[in-house]
Amino acid sequence: MSKTAVQEQFGKTAAHYLTSKPHAQGKSLERLVTLAAPQQDWRVLDIATGGGHVAYTFAPHVARVWATDVTQEMLDQVKAEAGRRGLDNVRVTYAKAEALPFEDASFDLVTCRIAPHHFDSIPDFLAEVHRVLKPGGTFALVDNVVPVGSVGDYINAFERLRDPSHLRAWTLDEWRDALKAAHLPPTHEETLDKKMEFKSWAARYDDTMKALLRAMLSQVTPDVAAFLKPQTENGDFVFHLREGLFIAKKQ
Repeated sequence: MSKTAVQEQFGKTAAHYLTSKPHAQGKSLERLVTLAAPQQDWRVLDIATGGGHVAYTFAPHVARVWATDVTQEMLDQVKAEAGRRGLDNVRVTYAKAEALPFEDASFDLVTCRIAPHHFDSIPDFLAEVHRVLKPGGTFALVDNVVPVGSVGDYINAFERLRDPSHLRAWTLDEWRDALKAAHLPPTHEETLDKKMEFKSWAARYDDTMKALLRAMLSQVTPDVAAFLKPQTENGDFVFHLREGLFIAKKQ
């Protein structure tokens, strides 16, 4: 999917990311703050900020947060929302994850949450994270992760069907290897279950596509079902995804 198409798609859905439960209220948001242990004099960079939730959460704990994205509608929304919340230390700017417009060793902390599965090159993204971090700086990462093999392939396939900008969610082993190769060795790792409400997850599509997506979630092999755990709760169809959370230090 081209960058222009990605920008157009996320521009249309920018408001959704401000209120989306997995983005605005997910478990990993508070875990990032707890594990990163931000300091009042820190400069923070949030890459692919989306609805800006990581930036809003860290802003009260640090000196400055730069929130970046490739979608102008997202950046406009984050700037306005930060103003409404009285977070005058939040700044926004356009930036591609693989080509950040910041000097070397500029930040004490770099964050990125639920975004790398959209990036053109995760290795290039990690190289940029390493470049802009100060020596010994912290990298706090969260992204969807999948099992090794056919189950992971299936999950990536149905995610791409719903969202063509979804390139590929990685396995935990792939993240471990990539972080080490980028000289960002993990000091902490955990996985978090994420309940997804089908109604909001598929809201952008017509009834035909919704029926196809639901079939791909519910008419599955036992090993896929064991991961996705599709079920009806209080009349609503839900399923589960998994996030990997890493805290790493720049070497």
